[in-house]
Amino acid sequence: MKAKKSFGQHFLNNEAIAEKIAASLSATNQYKDIIEVGPGKGMLTKYLFEYTNHHLKVVEADKDMVLYLAKHYNKLIPDIISQDFLKVNLKEIFNDQFAIIGNFPYNISSQIIFKMLEYKESVPELVGMFQKEVAQRIVSQPDCKAYGILSVLVQAFYDVEYLFTVGPENFSPPPKVQSAVIRLTRKKNFKNLGCDEKRLKSVVKAAFNMRRKMLRNSMKQFLPKNVIFVNEFFQKRPENLSVEEFIYLTNLTFKHSPS
Repeated sequence: MKAKKSFGQHFLNNEAIAEKIAASLSATNQYKDIIEVGPGKGMLTKYLFEYTNHHLKVVEADKDMVLYLAKHYNKLIPDIISQDFLKVNLKEIFNDQFAIIGNFPYNISSQIIFKMLEYKESVPELVGMFQKEVAQRIVSQPDCKAYGILSVLVQAFYDVEYLFTVGPENFSPPPKVQSAVIRLTRKKNFKNLGCDEKRLKSVVKAAFNMRRKMLRNSMKQFLPKNVIFVNEFFQKRPENLSVEEFIYLTNLTFKHSPS
């Protein structure tokens, strides 16, 4: 089975790394179901089977890979979802908590994270392999160049950990970039964000759309001038703000929004 560029496929060929990724699931007492995204030829899948107390499902968009999995992993057949993960209604598949794991196709990896956020009330944990640059954006902290929209929106609800780097020689065909495995563990107080979630998204996106500008420029659409220009807080740039400060900023814009 050859990798297909249209699916962004790079098959992991290192058994030790596959086993290490599977073992990175740490919150296993919080769910009984695991869904693997893009299993390909099943390198990671066979190690996930070892979680005997968990029910494994896989979602694969490539029809050829679905046939391959069915042939080589017979007991998996009832749990193969032959669809694009981004189009799957996960509420129709799971009625309880579940984890997401995978060697994610790089061309949709950020979208997978945003989908996880849509289902955050059902997803206590995600372990995934990403292009290293994307992984760094997700786990980055304030005052770093990689810190941005993805960092803030994920870290508002999840604790983030950069686990390890994976070189291109561990894939067939080898990608032109480094890869990295990260773990996201949902915060215990994730339901108590402290501000309106939709407003937070709008504020974060507006701020980082002008990331080189001070907040007094990007927040004009949300706040009156007499607030922006008398508060030193608005001399900061978005990459300087912690998640808590973005929540503060969101509440401030809500307070001054037209009734």
